[in-house]
Amino acid sequence: MSDIDALKDEIKKLNARATAKKMDLHDLSEELPGGWEKILEVAQETYDAFKLLTEKRAELKALTS
Repeated sequence: MSDIDALKDEIKKLNARATAKKMDLHDLSEELPGGWEKILEVAQETYDAFKLLTEKRAELKALTS
């Protein structure tokens, strides 16, 4: 498997993780005010997932350009 193919597979997994975190954040927002203590934790996890996904997409773009 090439580096590009491996990166594409990683991006697929990261995209699924980011989408799951987005849904966790959405679900938490619908439960408010209950669970408000988790806002920062869930938001940080969501931020981190999307940041990594964005970085890997940029890496892929650089490899394929």
